[in-house]
Formats: sequence, C-alpha cells, structure tokens
Amino acid sequence: MKTIISLLLLAAFSGPAFAAVGCDLNEPDRDVSRLFPSSTGYKTQYLSIKTAGGEKLLARVEERLGDKFKGLYETIDVPYTLYEIYKGKERIGYIHGVNQKGEYGGIQVFLSLGLDGEIKAFYIQKLTSKAAGELRSKSFGSQFAGLSLKDFSDYDPVSGKAPEGNPVSKLKSPSAAANKDFAHVMRSVKKNLILMDEFIFTKNEK
Repeated sequence: MKTIISLLLLAAFSGPAFAAVGCDLNEPDRDVSRLFPSSTGYKTQYLSIKTAGGEKLLARVEERLGDKFKGLYETIDVPYTLYEIYKGKERIGYIHGVNQKGEYGGIQVFLSLGLDGEIKAFYIQKLTSKAAGELRSKSFGSQFAGLSLKDFSDYDPVSGKAPEGNPVSKLKSPSAAANKDFAHVMRSVKKNLILMDEFIFTKNEK
C-alpha cells in the first residue's frame, strides 16, 4: 500500500507542477487597454530562450544580467508570452512579463514598452508580500516610466546597486518592509528588458 501511495505521489509531483513556469496576463483584453490606453488591439507571440538561441543565448542573457538563472522560473524552456500592441494596423509597442522568485513566492512583473524599448508602464500582477500594496502603488510604478535597458545595463542585481548618477540609482523601495522584494522586482525588470532586447529589439535592427 505504501509503495502504491509513493508511486502516486511521485507521478503527481513529476507532472505539470514541476514544468517550466510561464507568465501571461490574467485578463489581457482589460490589461492591454489599461497599460496601453491608445491601443485598439494586440497579437500574441510565444517565445523561449531554448527556441530563440538555446544554451548560447542563455549564457549571453546571464552575462548581461550579471547573475545566473535558477529555479522553475528561469529554466531554458520557460515560455514567454509577448503581446504586440496595435493602434489600427500600426504596431505601437509591446507588453512582456517575467516570473521572479520573491521573498514569499513568485512575482509576476509586466512592462509595457515603446518601439524603442522605453518603459511606458509597470505592472505587478502577482506578489505575496506584506508590502504588496506599496509595491503595486502608482507612485512606486511611475518611477520606472521613461527608463530603458541602457539605464539598467550597469545595475547589479546581486548587490542591488547601480553607479551613482545612473537613473536607476534613484529608484527607491517604498518602505523597509518592501526592501527584499524591491530587490527582486529590480532584478526582474532588468531581466525583462534584456529578454526583450534579445527576442525583439536586436533582431529588429538587423
């Protein structure tokens, strides 16, 4: 009997629970309209590091991030959902989200980006934290507007620091209670921007 139970448990935990964890908008129609008010529609693409460049791309992303990928949220086959945003027939930007391990669980951070990669809006969809309200506040999110990968390139997610004078060094945690997850959010923003550069912007330049 114990053997049967053990086999059933093994089967349960070797299935979807341990699969790569993707990141989709919960209500894309509503969220796209909110994050891109001028939009009239969107299309979705499904991307992964595995299909876009494999181990070579993973190594490059880790080097640019300044940290190693680890855990279920950062496997090479994690699916990323890209929302291409349109106004009529004209593409006007993108929305892209990533999962990030937080202090008490997973965090889902979405960025809406212009065609030049500039952050237009910041949105935390999922977050378990005592300071969740503060990190989801408009005043906190508005700090990211106008920044781009160029600004985040010198941010070190391991130390949590950016060079003095860099615009990213001016980004502030909303409170002491939010400090740990603030660091996780900052890492997720840099990771998001790097992935978008590799998946979209660098390719568009070719």
